[in-house]
Amino acid sequence: MTTHKMKLGKEQFDKIANGFKIIESRLCDKKRQLIRLGDRIEFSLSSEPSKMVLTEVTALHTYSSFDELFSNFPARDFGRDSVAELLEEISQFYSVDEQEKYGVVGIRLNLIAAG
Repeated sequence: MTTHKMKLGKEQFDKIANGFKIIESRLCDKKRQLIRLGDRIEFSLSSEPSKMVLTEVTALHTYSSFDELFSNFPARDFGRDSVAELLEEISQFYSVDEQEKYGVVGIRLNLIAAG
């Protein structure tokens, strides 16, 4: 089992810490390709790195685009109310070119500890 480290903004960090967000969406780049079922992810708050949430990876959902990923699960699993909101938010972080190059992954999480 490996523990991976990732950073999150406050809103998404709080949603994972409170159990409202159970799937984290990322590019399936080289870093994310190393994640396996049963691994742990330690999320730190970007603005306050000492605040962390520890999660366990329970499933990996790979797709060619975020549109495809978000269309296959309830938006609330990603911490939003609609696919449109999800797509608007994710476009601030990842381009269509990056999605085409790497694909995307939805990382299903089980909350272990928040603090």
